[in-house]
Amino acid sequence: MTADTTAAATAPDGTAAQETRPHAAAKPVRWAADAVATMREGARVRLDYSAQSLWRVDRMIEEIRREGAPIEAVAGVLRGFGAYAGEVVVRRTGAEWWATGGEHWVRTPDGRLWDPIEEARRSFLGP
Repeated sequence: MTADTTAAATAPDGTAAQETRPHAAAKPVRWAADAVATMREGARVRLDYSAQSLWRVDRMIEEIRREGAPIEAVAGVLRGFGAYAGEVVVRRTGAEWWATGGEHWVRTPDGRLWDPIEEARRSFLGP
């Protein structure tokens, strides 16, 4: 498994450097942003990438599960919630997104790998 590294770019005048997100982050960051927009517009739930907002995500997953929706019908929503949780960890801890074989993982600063999208699926499926 390899990580896409963050690249630094120097401005044309040579005075400023700008960080770009790793390529592995492109899809999960978009999925997370879509989840934020959907929750804001459809459910009137505010997700602000704070650690506390993860509690709201857990509650939303629990509500969807109680409604009895089949996993196939909510797979995209769960992907968005998982990506959102992963992005919160990335932003709050300095972790980074990794991708391999179409799967997206978060690698924490201490080297552990976590699959937040699968975690959202497991949360939906319950014990």
